[in-house]
Amino acid sequence: MKYLGMASIMALAVCVTSCSSDDDNENVTPNDTYTWTDNAGIRACDHILFNEKDNSEDPNGTQIGNGDAEFVFTGKQTLKKGTYLLKGWVYIADGAELTIEPGTVIKGDKQTKASLIAERGGKLIAKGSASQPIVFTSEEARGNRKPGDWGGVIICGKAVNNQTEMQIEGGPRTKHGGNDNADNSGILSYVRIEFAGYPFQTDQEINGLTLASVGSGTQIDHVQVSYSNDDSFEWFGGAVNCKYLVAYHGWDDDFDTDNGFSGCVQYGLAVRNARIADKSQSNSFESDNNASGSKVSPYTCATFSNITTIGPKMQSGVTFDNTSDFINGGSMNPNNGSALGRYQSAMQIRRSSRLNIINSVAVGWPVGLIIDGEKGDTPQQAKDGVLRFHNNVFAGMDVIGSDANKMYDDVLYDAVNKQVLDATQKSYSNTFFSLAANANSNYADAALLMLLDAAGTGSPYMPNAGSPLLSGASFDGESSAWLDKVGYVGAFNATDNWLQGWTCFDPQNAAY
Repeated sequence: MKYLGMASIMALAVCVTSCSSDDDNENVTPNDTYTWTDNAGIRACDHILFNEKDNSEDPNGTQIGNGDAEFVFTGKQTLKKGTYLLKGWVYIADGAELTIEPGTVIKGDKQTKASLIAERGGKLIAKGSASQPIVFTSEEARGNRKPGDWGGVIICGKAVNNQTEMQIEGGPRTKHGGNDNADNSGILSYVRIEFAGYPFQTDQEINGLTLASVGSGTQIDHVQVSYSNDDSFEWFGGAVNCKYLVAYHGWDDDFDTDNGFSGCVQYGLAVRNARIADKSQSNSFESDNNASGSKVSPYTCATFSNITTIGPKMQSGVTFDNTSDFINGGSMNPNNGSALGRYQSAMQIRRSSRLNIINSVAVGWPVGLIIDGEKGDTPQQAKDGVLRFHNNVFAGMDVIGSDANKMYDDVLYDAVNKQVLDATQKSYSNTFFSLAANANSNYADAALLMLLDAAGTGSPYMPNAGSPLLSGASFDGESSAWLDKVGYVGAFNATDNWLQGWTCFDPQNAAY
């Protein structure tokens, strides 16, 4: 594959056709023109930048965006199957629709930290297939791709969050939130997002996929986020339901839920890289009601079912050491200011969150569960039975539970006053996990779960026949008709490898 340079496509062609109305349906193909507006709403006609030589000589293909922060799609546009270079922040405006055909590859420009942002009322229709996924990735050549090469994908909607209206995290102008939990922001299906998450400032990064006040009318399924420089998936409020999600070798958290997210997520896989963890302490699940822990409605009360999270202790060929010397980013360190830290827990529920996790398996983390009471009332909600945390399986944890952030000892601890209450007792988080009514299980040896190894006939994250994960699920108390009532724990049964065909676990060397 040739180096994905831009020198050969930097000359703008003259705009030679007239601008069309916002209601027109337009197909965007090499050398076409299309309509956009600037931030002031001024109509203009601009050319998609394209090398006038044969497209095969220019791996970056057609350019979308002009490299600044105010490039806006209006009307209905379709990106025909092909390769595109995304430059700068590109918005899908209120009332606009951008459709991306299956098999399309969109490369985020590193120099302009490209991002694609669907604003409230805008729709992104990215519906790939198992054989032709849609790929958002870095414009860098094979071997040079790093986390944070570009911004990421942001979907904003009109559903409810607990702050009424919010500015999206990461720097863009866009706000999200409303009162329509059935709002439709489009489709993401059979999509990969790779090497996203540029850190604009401390604790202000664009995630791989950000879902902000997204409504249940939106379709999200079969989405893989790999090597994000922040969270792989983050929800800010909203009620969207998601299936078949993969978080691979992310920097911070795999599944981050905030500000009243109330949807359901079923069938998810998270796999960690032992050398990559964030300074904030990386978790697979991190859940807040909001940053202050205030008890405001709607509460973060989403339900996650049938999730498999593979922690840093399970990486093949690596002897994990949870220290800043060991966790150095390895070959994936972008050296872009993102600070490395330590690994923490499979699941941290805090700040008045009422997150529900059921029928899921977590393997190989320093800490299994943290019910964190430093801010808000999450421990009390657990004691009152508001949190549904049942029929889950832990294996290969250093400790089952801890009661506070950055606390690695399984002892009874007061997170508010930051003191050990009784070193002879287990943490409340351990006690809650172990309640007979919750029917959770812990295995000291991860091998007892009988996950397939790399030489097996399926994914290494699938259970072998005879694995204890193939039974024991329960949906008692679950009111959502959207959830499949399967009998197994974790993301897979012994035969259905839903990863097949569309995922990629070596995007560094993928030929795009």
